Amino acid sequence: METFNHKLNNYLESWMGPRDQRVRGWLLLDNYPPTFALTVMYLLIVWAGPKYMKQRQPYSCRGLLVLYNLGLTLLSFYMFYELVTAVWSGGYNFYCQDTHSAQEVDNKITYVLWWYYFSKLIEFMDTFFFILRKNNHQITFLHIYHHASMLNIWWFVMNWVPCGHSYFGASLNSFVHVVMYSYYGLSAIPAIRPYLWWKKYITQLQLIQFFLTMSQTMCAVIWPCSFPKGGLYFQISYMVTLIFLFSNFYMQTYKKHSGSLKKEHQNGSPASTNGHANGMPATERTAHRKLRVD
Repeated sequence: METFNHKLNNYLESWMGPRDQRVRGWLLLDNYPPTFALTVMYLLIVWAGPKYMKQRQPYSCRGLLVLYNLGLTLLSFYMFYELVTAVWSGGYNFYCQDTHSAQEVDNKITYVLWWYYFSKLIEFMDTFFFILRKNNHQITFLHIYHHASMLNIWWFVMNWVPCGHSYFGASLNSFVHVVMYSYYGLSAIPAIRPYLWWKKYITQLQLIQFFLTMSQTMCAVIWPCSFPKGGLYFQISYMVTLIFLFSNFYMQTYKKHSGSLKKEHQNGSPASTNGHANGMPATERTAHRKLRVD
């Protein structure tokens, strides 16, 4: 294991420069294998969980879902607020910000970004709730790819570039998660569910987030500072994969849904005339059968 860590460290240092010593001793950050092992465990549960639940009744988890989503909403708001206020007061450069120029601000951002990294481990629970509730259609390639990759990517971010230009994507993502987890928390309460109308716009907001993050990362390539270019090129590449996958999800989910509603209207179906059935809007009823993407 030590040999693996040494080889990995040498390879990444040749690409990204030396590891950042400010995070030495922080939970889960000293060595990569624990993060990798947690990801493997996650993937094993994704594989075995639906098989285990196949002959069992789904669990409601309603109370847990409300608490879980409320907790992530509050954590996301904390991270967004702390990152934005630190960057604003610390005078970070929007176009390119290195990792060793504003010690007090850098330390604060590093601390908040550790919580951001750790939140990606907490978010594995998204998938586990799908399994327990037997919503297996929600466990798509996009869902698994996004959850499994983010935890691992942010281990490397925290070890090489735990502040500076790394703040931007995390800030935007934290804001999006305030909107997203508040929606899913409220949607777990049946009395409130019919009045929730903004699910469609969550995916749009996520796509805007990816485009803005990619654009801001490209600024650091065009107007460089001492922030490692290897990290910038990887960030741009990863954003391209998310834009492609989330765009495909959006087209498959909402464009098809829009077409089916037009067809219902042309056929004069009851659902198209009043837009409601059993007290739930037709659009919301269909949306809850659609894939959740986060």
